Order: sequence, then C-alpha cells, then structure tokens
Amino acid sequence: MENQQFFFAVDLGATSGRTIVGSLESGKISLEEITRFDNNLIQTGGHFYWDVYALYNEIIKGLKIVAQREIPITSIGIDTWGVDFVCIGDDDAILRNPLSYRDPHTFGKMEAYFEKCVDRKKVYDITGIQFMNFNSLFQLYAMRENGDTALRNAQKILFVPDCLSYMLTGKQVCEYTIASTSQLLDPRTKDLDHDLLTSVGLSRDIFGEMVAPSTVIGTITEEVQAMTGLGAIPVVAVAGHDTASAVAAVPARDEHFAYLSSGTWSLMGIEAGDAIINERSFDLNFTNEGGVEGTTRFLKNICGMWLYERCRKEWTDAPKSHRELQAEAMKVTPFQSLINPDDQVFANPASMVEAIQGYCKATGQHVPEGYAEICRCIFDSLALRYRQVFKWLKEFASFPIDTLHIIGGGSLNEYLDQFTANSTGVEVLAGPQEGTAIGNIMLQAKACGIVKDIWEMRRIIADSIEMKRFVPQEKEMWEEAYQRYLEVTGQKD
Repeated sequence: MENQQFFFAVDLGATSGRTIVGSLESGKISLEEITRFDNNLIQTGGHFYWDVYALYNEIIKGLKIVAQREIPITSIGIDTWGVDFVCIGDDDAILRNPLSYRDPHTFGKMEAYFEKCVDRKKVYDITGIQFMNFNSLFQLYAMRENGDTALRNAQKILFVPDCLSYMLTGKQVCEYTIASTSQLLDPRTKDLDHDLLTSVGLSRDIFGEMVAPSTVIGTITEEVQAMTGLGAIPVVAVAGHDTASAVAAVPARDEHFAYLSSGTWSLMGIEAGDAIINERSFDLNFTNEGGVEGTTRFLKNICGMWLYERCRKEWTDAPKSHRELQAEAMKVTPFQSLINPDDQVFANPASMVEAIQGYCKATGQHVPEGYAEICRCIFDSLALRYRQVFKWLKEFASFPIDTLHIIGGGSLNEYLDQFTANSTGVEVLAGPQEGTAIGNIMLQAKACGIVKDIWEMRRIIADSIEMKRFVPQEKEMWEEAYQRYLEVTGQKD
C-alpha cells in the first residue's frame, strides 16, 4: 500500500455522471466506480438549465464515501462536456444555474452573428473550430441579444468543470482544453481572442487565468473539508473537456495514430503539434480543440451510436442483448442500404427507424425492414463514413497513420471494430472503454510527479489494459461498397 497512489476523478456527461477512484501501483492503473448518478436538465420558463448545485452535491457525496472508507486520495480532478458556462456575480456567488447547450435560445443566432458581428470565414480563421449553433460564442451572443440578466451582471464566467472546481476550492481558473470548445480561443496564441470577446461585449478579464492540464488549482476549502471529513486535498485542472481527457488516454506507442472516441457521438481525429486551419479544413468543417502538453486535437464529429440507440428504443421485437441483436444483423446481406450518418434528417427525428427508411427510399435503395436490416444499415454506413473521414485525416496529417485506436464505450462493439478496420484499411486497436476517467486520473498523476509526460502515461495505460486487435479484411468488397456509398449519399471523396 505504501507505493499505491489514489486519485478521485469526476466524469460528467450530458446525461449522467460518475465518481471514480483510480489507483496507480507498480506501473499499472486500476479503477473503481464510487457513485453513478443522473445529470438531469431542468426545463422552466421556456429554457433548459443544468443543475450545477446537484452536480456539486454528487461530488460531495462521492468524497464522503472516500473519507468513510479511508481511501487516501492524492487529488481530485473534474471533466465534463464542452461549451457551457456559469456566470458569477461581484459577490463571488453563482448568479443562476447555467443554460444548457440544448436550449433553443441559440436557434438562428449563429447566422445572425455572422451577419451582424464577424463573418463565418474570419471566425474559423481565428479559432479553427467547427460551427455548431450551441458553441459558447453563439450562446453569449444570444444571451446578450436577449438581455440575459445573469450575463449582464457577471463579473466572471467559468466553464462548467472550472465552476465545479471553484465550488470546491474558491479559486477561479480557465482550463485550456475546455476553453478551446468555446469558439472564442485562438489556438496560435493559446488564449481567448480579443476581437471575438469584444463582438459579444466582453473583455478578457471576465474569464479566469488560463491554465494547462495538470495544473493544481488549489485545495478544497475548510467548508468542503468539514462536510466530507477529508483534509486539504488538492484539486487539479485535468483536461476539463471529456474528449481531451479521453484522447490523453489513447494507449499509443508513437504519434503515427488516429483515434476514434466512440459513443453517442464518434469523434475521429489526430493529435497535431499545431492547429490545422486552411481552406480545406474550413470546407470540411474540421475542428481544432486543445489537447494536453500543447497539442491540438484535430478532429471531426460524426453521428455515432446515437442512430443505433434511438432505433433500439423503437424496436419492440429486438433482443435486449446487444450481442444477440448485432449477431442477427450480421446474417443480413451487407450494403443493401446505406445512409450518410451525418445527414440532418438524423439529428433528432421523431422516429429514427422511419428517418432511415425514408432516406433509403428517397435514394432508390432497398428499404430496410426489421431490426436486423436496420442495424446492419447503420453499422455498414458508420464504417464507410469513418473511411471517408479517415481518408481526409491522412491528407492533413504530417505523418503516416499506421493505427486507428478506438476508445470509449463503442470500442466494445467488435462487429463495428472489424468493419472499421476493413473500411479504413488499417489496423484497429480497441480499448480502453473507460478512456475519459483514465485520462483524468493520469493527468492528476502527472500533476503530482508520478509520471513525467503523456508518453509515459500512455505506456502505463497500454500495460494496464487488454486491447483487441482487428486487421483489415475483404478489401475489394469494401472498396466497391465505398464507391456506392459516395454515389448514394451524393458526396465527393
């Protein structure tokens, strides 16, 4: 036990959260989930809010359990989803629960911002961030236009993980990876851009000091110590954006890799030394988000298992087991029906099954019937979309890409893992499933000096988990399917 170090990770997603204790011993990492809880949106007054106080309370509950079990944690780290933020008043109090990125107040505001403030091309040239109406820049514009009282009275703006760290420590910071999701940050200067801030009526000092992942923010306050029974435990700014923590956990041996963070969304990208911002990345709507140790996560969002999970909710006759359901799908003739997973019709349809069937009918294809045919259509189409984005990544990368690492919950889907290897033509290594929590914990370990850099972190992770290897198969069949995919979806290579 003398050589064993324990770290407390808070991993918050848009629907649920967890507290996890990770331990490092003899060069290996292990995890134990302490609590799991819902992250519920609050709908009131025509708006959707996150309950930041409830999230804080869940963190306190997890810390109390750790104290009761006498687990000697070294530090605490928090990661969350991106873009959302909290307004703090001149008395250092939270002015209101934060609006959610799902709130409709930004509908139409992105286009209005380009027309009235800064044009689309200039915004991309500054930030290199893909355009989504809920990015912080457009949220702030919408709030300003709507006369939002919290924004009008804000003395500080803290992104969600930074706000929760503030509630624990009383210290206000702006962690780099979470700030990079805002479409306010210039990846060249590594700071928030003056012109973009001015365009929404803000100045740089309303945000906290910019800090890099693995920076110690401070220790938990005496109030938190009294509530939990813990001592003055440090809180570390990990990679506050959950995807940044997940990518930090990719168990790569060298830089010649791409990653696919697979879950509700599929995020496929490379780790670059500098941001990649040019006409081609603008046209293809790639994004440049902050990574650890000054790297850039150059990636593209792909609609992932959202398609499958939405269909599962509609299927009444499908097996409950993923494995049984997917095994039935594998009996279906491949490539009968193909879709573009990122077509707008799949964003949030009333019926995903009907949306897929309607797309196939409109494009003159076999209309899939039943859960097996629809599941096969989704998996085939996702793998072909991955090939398309992977091909673009190879164009942008300054190094050869030898391996694709699939991390996150979707890495457990062995059928799609194999399809992805077949489609992209490179070796696929699947795992870890718990990438975000592992990255969070390893960045805490770096903060306390146990590991020196990201490559040592990745070496430890690779030695601690069992990855599954998938090699490309059926090259000609997948090549023909890809050409058909391009024709059906009306896309260029």
